[in-house]
Amino acid sequence: MSDNATAARRSAIYLLDQILGEGRLLSECLAAGALDRLGPEDRARAQRLTLETLRGLERADRLLDNHLNRTPALTVQNALRLGAVELCHGEAAHGVVNSMVEIVGRSRKHGRLKGLVNAVLRKVAAEGPAAWPKMRVPRLPEWLREPLIMAWGKEAVAGMEQAHFAAAPLDITVKPGAQAPGEVLPTGSMRVQDAGQVSTLPGFDKGDWWVQDAAAAVPVRVLAPQAEEKILDLCAAPGGKTLQLAAAGAEVTALDISESRLERVRENLKRTGLKANVIAGDALEHQGQYDAILLDAPCSATGTIRRHPDLPFAKDGSEFGGLIELQAQMLAHAWTLLKPGGRLVYCTCSLLPDEGEVQIEEALNQYPDMTVDRDALNVTGVETDWITEEGGLRLRPDFWADRGGMDGFYVACLNKSA
Repeated sequence: MSDNATAARRSAIYLLDQILGEGRLLSECLAAGALDRLGPEDRARAQRLTLETLRGLERADRLLDNHLNRTPALTVQNALRLGAVELCHGEAAHGVVNSMVEIVGRSRKHGRLKGLVNAVLRKVAAEGPAAWPKMRVPRLPEWLREPLIMAWGKEAVAGMEQAHFAAAPLDITVKPGAQAPGEVLPTGSMRVQDAGQVSTLPGFDKGDWWVQDAAAAVPVRVLAPQAEEKILDLCAAPGGKTLQLAAAGAEVTALDISESRLERVRENLKRTGLKANVIAGDALEHQGQYDAILLDAPCSATGTIRRHPDLPFAKDGSEFGGLIELQAQMLAHAWTLLKPGGRLVYCTCSLLPDEGEVQIEEALNQYPDMTVDRDALNVTGVETDWITEEGGLRLRPDFWADRGGMDGFYVACLNKSA
């Protein structure tokens, strides 16, 4: 067991090195096979340790700074960070300290620092658990925190940071007529606390439901798909919205540029017994005419940090300009694919107004046959103060704080004149 724990910790340190040193997203590392050598339990443990360390990084660094004269090499620093987080989460000091000493000691580059690791983590074990809960909630990096404060204010951003630190429970969307575990949320999604292994939950094997954050399920509820409508799901992977559209009986075309990511869409369609026409292709080149379109545009994904705490560390905001331009191009092309009298839901899992509210303001000024449909936002569970000035819907991680928050999303329903 201890060998397995050490293997999971070694892999978590490698992932931290990649995220904090190379600017890679966790999803990229996993897709490249970073944890393929581990068994299922150890793989899950390595991911959990990585995510917990990223969420508590600021606190861990503050504790470690008290016992370090200078910052060690990144791999050693990440071993210390991981050890500090585990110790402050109640793991037995003996196992954590010995494991980290072994991992660093076996390194050709850093083996000489195993004594430092031992000494520092023993001090953290003595002081850290009592100090940890008294420390401030870890903050977003300034490159993201500043524009969010400008958009939503300090109090709202503090609430978001609290939601990010608390992590996210498991949300699921249920097929009509099926049942699923958990509590019913106001918008109709189900929420499971401390879910554990997803595939072992009741109804998974039968395809009764799929994993989808409650906020991510709202855009399709706003679109209100009807049976036999011809609907295009642009940028469809990983496929939660495709499944929602198919479950409503629509004739769905699911388009995404990534063939590998579409495999997951196909797997979920097969498991749930739902049908869609799945196509790999460029959204800017696709042709056809549709009754309704769902455009979940590529974005900064800043609304998903409670589930993906690697994002603020792997990115620096430099790609925002290109993403905003791409969103405008995609919306423009999607509008040509929409039949007169049709409707298009534009959404992004972003907290930045430039990727949501501003895009729709500019589009409404640009296209004379476009109007925003405020009535479409009359969705069960949607609160009126979430509706924005231009007629979209703003969802934030600090909403439903007593229930565990939600992802940040922007949603707008646009009607094309007949």
